[in-house]
Amino acid sequence: MSLTESIIAYLGPWSWFVLGLVLLGLEILAPGTIFLWFGVSALVVGVVALAFGFGWQVHVGLFLVLSLVSLLIGRRLMARLSSEKGDPGLNQRGSRYIGRKFTLTKPLNEGAGNLSIDDTIWRITGPDLPAGTKVRVDAIDGARLVVSRVE
Repeated sequence: MSLTESIIAYLGPWSWFVLGLVLLGLEILAPGTIFLWFGVSALVVGVVALAFGFGWQVHVGLFLVLSLVSLLIGRRLMARLSSEKGDPGLNQRGSRYIGRKFTLTKPLNEGAGNLSIDDTIWRITGPDLPAGTKVRVDAIDGARLVVSRVE
């Protein structure tokens, strides 16, 4: 009997708790919500192993089934949660301004100009307009905001 086999035989059902904690520790070191589901499955098998006296073959089979089921359910849950949270305009800051209205502090000449929004000066394009004109951001063109006059 090898050292690993003797340790597992000595710990009995508690070896599933050790495996579960090791897998949860791996999740901390290598995040990605993969080891999490295997670790939870091992902990559940540990509880079942303490409560019932099934053979190790049943425990391993239960672990495999629980791991697969929890992985599939967990992935679906994480995908749903990640799509509901976050800032959809995170990598396109200008998209936050589409539809908003601002007042030009400098004129828009030859279809180009600048617009100060919050703490940023944006390059803008649109029709020639004098300073003081109310404009609405209609779209984004690269790093420029496309504006039009608000009636």
